Amino acid sequence: MHNNNSQHHTVSASSFFSSNLKRAWLITALLVLFQMINFADKAVLGLVAEPVMAELGLTATQFGFIGSAFFFLFAISGIAVGFIAEKVQTRWLLLIMGLSWALLQFPMLFGGGLTTLLITRIVLGAAEGPASSISLTHVQGWFEPSARGFPSSLVASGTMLGPIIAAPILAYIIAHPDWGWRWAFGFLGIIGIIWSLFWRCICKEGPYSHFHQAQNSATSSMTESKEAEISRQSIIDFVDQLKPVPILKVFFSQMFIAAFLAGLGCFWSLGFLTTWAVKYIASIHQFSPEMIAFISSFPWILGALTLALAGYISKVLLQKGQSVHIAFGIVFGLLLLCSGGAFYLLPFSTGSLNLILITVAAGFSMCFPLATMTVSYSVCPQQRAAVMATLVATASIGGIISPTMIGYLMDHAGYINPGKGVPLSPQMLENLTIGMNQGFSSIGLYLVVVGILNIVLLNPDRLAKKLMR
Repeated sequence: MHNNNSQHHTVSASSFFSSNLKRAWLITALLVLFQMINFADKAVLGLVAEPVMAELGLTATQFGFIGSAFFFLFAISGIAVGFIAEKVQTRWLLLIMGLSWALLQFPMLFGGGLTTLLITRIVLGAAEGPASSISLTHVQGWFEPSARGFPSSLVASGTMLGPIIAAPILAYIIAHPDWGWRWAFGFLGIIGIIWSLFWRCICKEGPYSHFHQAQNSATSSMTESKEAEISRQSIIDFVDQLKPVPILKVFFSQMFIAAFLAGLGCFWSLGFLTTWAVKYIASIHQFSPEMIAFISSFPWILGALTLALAGYISKVLLQKGQSVHIAFGIVFGLLLLCSGGAFYLLPFSTGSLNLILITVAAGFSMCFPLATMTVSYSVCPQQRAAVMATLVATASIGGIISPTMIGYLMDHAGYINPGKGVPLSPQMLENLTIGMNQGFSSIGLYLVVVGILNIVLLNPDRLAKKLMR
């Protein structure tokens, strides 16, 4: 009789974990879609740059300012929602974000002008500010610590898959005589509403969420002997048992500052990619609009593949007993070095080499979620969302600087945007190139320096043990 009961409990436990694992990967897939929509919303502005500038009569600096406006409230909302996530379940925060993104697309569909575009981009930035940290926090609640790297990297790679899949569709909509650029915004709004309906039906907090762990006092405290044991081993085995620490000590640590400096450069690249990359490629290379949209997706493709591969490599390294510093920090720093080198070489390139370098430079710079994941291993589950959100939010300052900086450098070089239907003159092409190349050289050197810093300092094992003591 006892054996039968034991067998029954074993089967039930097996069924429970199997069911949880299936739901975990379903949640992961929906969060990948969530991030795809997130970055498609960002990238659409770059795709409609030419018709919007022509129809609204904008200079390069003015259009760059609109691109920067997306990040005006990005940091504030990201930090605020990160701290709110300690008390409010992330599934509801994700639902609110999804619905907000969708609704903010429709004003431009229904005839909004310059003011409407500016306001909706600012509010959209506020609604998207917490997206990365909250989605990563939610997916990490569905997997044990040693297995979080791969699903987290898949969710983060959704930020690159969005423009890859959306760019050709949006380019077709923009070029269609019966639709045009306004329907590009409308299409994203409709997709956002559909996602929100699906999420509402299946959303749930994961078994490793701190909302569940808080019910078990054994996971919220450790004995002195356990702390001593942790000090001798990798933090990967004990991260969910860490106690809350004064959060300012995390923010002012060498590791957090190094990750923040890296994020500035990564967001600089992102700001360029979502605002100016399409115009740069269209000006330097003579391709059809559909081909330009396809080529502009190359950095996003490389970024998605690189991030997924890095996540898988981190999983293998952790399973072999390597530290989080090696599995995440050093890999991230090396990718930054490659990105910086490619950016620095861009001004000296032409033809196919130019396309390869801009793909590598912008693609590898999208690996910033690796830094966010690394930092998350240094704190307890309750503080994870706040720390990740603060890192992403403060680093987003780079996204504010980039579009306006590039626009200013172009204007300073003498670039004047031609009117609708007027081809770009050789002199204006030269002025555009001079302005953008100045930006590429600066960010290239910057990323090389912060890449080296992160190879040395992005070490959550060291920080977590120091805070614990």
